[in-house]
Amino acid sequence: MDLTLNDIEQIKAHGLSVDDVENQLMNFITGFPFVNLSSAATLGNGIMELSKKEIEANIHYYETNYSKHSILKFVPSSGAATRMFKDLFEFSALYMGLDYTLKDFPSAKKTIENLSQFAFYEELKLRFKANKVELNDYLGRNDYTTIVNYILTEIGLNYGKLPKALILFHKYSNQKRKYRYAIEEHFVEAANYCKGENKEINIHFTISIEHKQEFERVVKEVQPYYENVFGINYYISFSFQKQSTDTIAVNQDNTLTYDKEGKLIFRPAGHGALIENLNDIKGDIIFIKNIDNVAHDRLKHYTYKYKKLIAGILLKVQEEVFSAIRTLEKGILTSQEVVDIITLCNKIGLNLSEHQAKSEDILTILYNKLNRPIRVCGMVKNESEPGGGPFWVDNNGIRSLQIVESSQVNLLDKKQKEIFELSTHFNPVDLVCGVKNYKGENFDLTKFIDKTTGFISSKSKDGIMIRAQELPGLWNGAMANWITIFVEVPLETFTPVKVLNDLLREEHQEI
Repeated sequence: MDLTLNDIEQIKAHGLSVDDVENQLMNFITGFPFVNLSSAATLGNGIMELSKKEIEANIHYYETNYSKHSILKFVPSSGAATRMFKDLFEFSALYMGLDYTLKDFPSAKKTIENLSQFAFYEELKLRFKANKVELNDYLGRNDYTTIVNYILTEIGLNYGKLPKALILFHKYSNQKRKYRYAIEEHFVEAANYCKGENKEINIHFTISIEHKQEFERVVKEVQPYYENVFGINYYISFSFQKQSTDTIAVNQDNTLTYDKEGKLIFRPAGHGALIENLNDIKGDIIFIKNIDNVAHDRLKHYTYKYKKLIAGILLKVQEEVFSAIRTLEKGILTSQEVVDIITLCNKIGLNLSEHQAKSEDILTILYNKLNRPIRVCGMVKNESEPGGGPFWVDNNGIRSLQIVESSQVNLLDKKQKEIFELSTHFNPVDLVCGVKNYKGENFDLTKFIDKTTGFISSKSKDGIMIRAQELPGLWNGAMANWITIFVEVPLETFTPVKVLNDLLREEHQEI
C-alpha cells in the first residue's frame, strides 16, 4: 500500500515510523499466525504444586531476602469502567419512556435492590442532597432512571466515565476511612508485601492522561493517611500508555481509514503496549496486578501469603540462574557442569531441542536461554472465569511455557481445540518479575517480545466499521521470551470486579 506524503507526516507526528505502520498494514493482510499448542500446562507438567512445607519455606525465603532488592508494585490502571457499568448504560438507554419494567433488566434490578450494600451508597446520597433532593424519594416513586443517571453521569458520581481505580469498592465501618477506592486497596496491599528496607514503598500506576488530575487528587487524599497507619513512606509514580505504541486502523478492505477531518485513525494497541512503561521503570523485583483484583481486608491474608510465595520462588530461581550464567562465563566447563545447567533449564521450562543439546555451541545456547528476564505467575483452577491459560507451546521443536488467549489458538483445528479444552488453570494476572540481569543491569524488555502474536478485531468509528489490531498482550506475547514459571495459587487470591454487581460478592462485602 502506497503512503502519501501527508500520511507519512501524520505517522511521524504520531511518534511511529513508516516501517512500524507498514508492518501493521501487512498484519491486516496476512493476519497473525496461531500458536502451536503442544499440551496444556497442568499440575506437575508445567505448573508447580507445592506442599505446605514448601510454601512456608518460599515465603520465609522472601521475607529474609527481599531487603536486598528494590521492590515495586506495577498496577495497570488506565482502563475506563465502561464495561463495568454496561448493564446500567443499557437500562438507562432503554427504560425511560418505553414499555419496560425493572424486571426486564435483572442486573440493574439487582443493583437497585442492593444499593445500600455498595461502598459508594453514602456518596451517592450526598450527590442527591447537593441538588436539594433525596435519594429515598426517587426510590419511593420508582424513578430508577434518575438514580442510574446519578451513578453514571456528571450530575452525580460520574462513574460511567471514570476508571475503575477511582471507584469506591469497599466499606470499613470501624475505620477512620470508611470507604476505599480501588486504587486505595493497592496502597494497603503494598504495605504488606512491598515494603523496602527503609520502610519505603514504590507503586507505579499506568493511567490515562485525561484522568491524571483526579488520580493526583485521590492520591493526595489517601497517601498521608496510610503512611501514618503503616509507619511508611509511599513513592507514587504515574505513566501514560505511549502514543508511539498505537496501531493504524483500516477499512474493511484493508485500505487506510481517515476521520471526518481527513486524519489517519490510530488506536491504542492494548495492554501489551505497557511493556514500554514497564521497561522505563528501573526497578528490580516488580509485582504486577490488575487494578480491580482486590479483596476486602477480611480476605487479604491470602493475597499477602501467596504474593510472598511467588516472590520467594522468583528470588530462588534468579539466584540459580545467575549462578549458572557465572559458571558459563568461565568458558571452559566440566561435563557435569554442563549437565547441571541443562538440568536447571529443564527444571524452569527452558527445554532444549535435540539439535541444540548436541550443538557445539551448547554453552552459547545455554547462556542465551538463561540471560533473560524472569516471571513467576500465579495460576488458579479454572472455574469458567475469563483469562489466558497456561500452555506448553511448540516453536520449531522448542517447547516453552506461555500464557495463551483463545484468540491465539486455531480452534477449528480439532487437535488444537482438544488441547485448549484440557487446560485446568487460568491466569488471574498475578505476576512477580525479575527484570535485572546477573550484573544488576536492567534488561531491555522490548527485546523479548514475540511480535508475531496479536489479534485483529472490528470496531465502530463514527458509525463506520473499521479494522483494528492489538499487538502482543503484556503477559502473552510481550513477555513470550521471558523465563516463565507457573505456580498454583488458591482461587481466594482472585477477586476481580468485571461488572458492578461483582461488588456484591462476599469477598467485597464487609460481613
